[in-house]
Amino acid sequence: MRVMEEGALDLFEEIGALKAELNAVILAHYYQEPDIQDMADFIGDSLALAQQAQRTDADVIVFCGVHFMAETAKILNPGKTVILPDLEAGCSLADSCPPGPFKEFIERHPGHAVVSYVNTSAAVKALSDIICTSSNAEKVIATIPEDVPIIFGPDRHLGRYIAEKTGREMVLWPGTCMVHIQFSEKKIRQLKVRYPGAEVLAHPECEERVLRLADHIGSTSSLLRRVTESPARTFIVATEPGIIHQMQKAAPDKTFIRAPGEGPACEACSECPHMRRNTLEKLRDCMRDLSPEIEIEEDLRLRALRPIERMLEVG
Repeated sequence: MRVMEEGALDLFEEIGALKAELNAVILAHYYQEPDIQDMADFIGDSLALAQQAQRTDADVIVFCGVHFMAETAKILNPGKTVILPDLEAGCSLADSCPPGPFKEFIERHPGHAVVSYVNTSAAVKALSDIICTSSNAEKVIATIPEDVPIIFGPDRHLGRYIAEKTGREMVLWPGTCMVHIQFSEKKIRQLKVRYPGAEVLAHPECEERVLRLADHIGSTSSLLRRVTESPARTFIVATEPGIIHQMQKAAPDKTFIRAPGEGPACEACSECPHMRRNTLEKLRDCMRDLSPEIEIEEDLRLRALRPIERMLEVG
């Protein structure tokens, strides 16, 4: 059990009071720091958080994640106030796919259905036919007629993995996640020797050489389910280690090991620097000040809304 410092307890009380005053809901991704996860009303992956944002009756949505997630919540809730603890909490995948070059990429492949990962800006979503997450990508691809070619972006590793799973040919945008490309195949092999009964859990944004070592590949919610369903007692976790907080809660009698990154001293390589920009103090401050607030021009919001709604219809 974690022991809270007095200051953290005070922040919990302040945030709780602000939440009641504002009629706010706090949504947090699995990759957030443990204190924020413990303060959240709802914790989930990108799909679950989008679904929760769609159905909430709160007046204020406090999104503890990264910018594209809060932006998605605003697209779905134009009449609500959506705030993010740190506006600089971005995403390397979203940054790797600027809307201008992506539009040119689409134009070079006419007649293709455009499937974009949720880890993109509103402007890229607006260029897309349908959005997907790692949780529902296979279902989304199944909605596209087999005679229609597909553009998939921006994560090329997720795209390659889904292409293999579905048997569909895809033109892949060459983006990657700065966290998931860090994992060391050699060091994971060494851990498998050291812990022969351990299962390797990997997110499909990892490189193929890492996925080949995995016993289970899936979204963060899928990885979390696996630790309760598997008879294994030890897990090597190849995704952002914020998820381990929930894994420990779900299976307190099991052992979880961060998959190591490359380099001699890479303990923090698997931590997303964008996700970790949000802190309990910034959460309190953004609720107190109702800032930074997410704003989206209505024309862009409407163009981005339809592909998101199509994704949510798939589930």
